[in-house]
Amino acid sequence: MIDDGLVVFSKRACPTCVLIEGEMQRAAREVRNFCIVSQDDPRFPADVAGIVDDRELDLSWTNHIEFMPTLIRFEHGREIERVVGWDRAGWQRLTGIADLGSQHPPLKPG
Repeated sequence: MIDDGLVVFSKRACPTCVLIEGEMQRAAREVRNFCIVSQDDPRFPADVAGIVDDRELDLSWTNHIEFMPTLIRFEHGREIERVVGWDRAGWQRLTGIADLGSQHPPLKPG
C-alpha cells in the first residue's frame, strides 16, 4: 500500500466495480500514487500492474472496508477522505480527473 496517494478497494464480484473498471484503469494510468487492492482477483481490473492481492482481507479489515468500491486518500499514512461506492463527483475530486466516469450515472452504491 501507499502512505501518500489514493487506494481503491475493489473486487470482480462487485457489479459497481465492474461498471467502473475503465475508470479504475484510467486512474491507475493518470494518477500518481494510485493503488488498487482487490479482494477476490488480483488480475482485476484487467491491464493494471501492481494490483495488491487482499484475498485474505487483511488490508480490508485494517481499513474498515464494508462496501465496494471504496476510494481512500492517504496523507502521511493517515486516511484523509473516503468515497464509498461510485460517486462521480467524489471520484473526480479525489483523482483530479474532471471527466472521469462522465458516461456513468452520478451515483451507484457498491
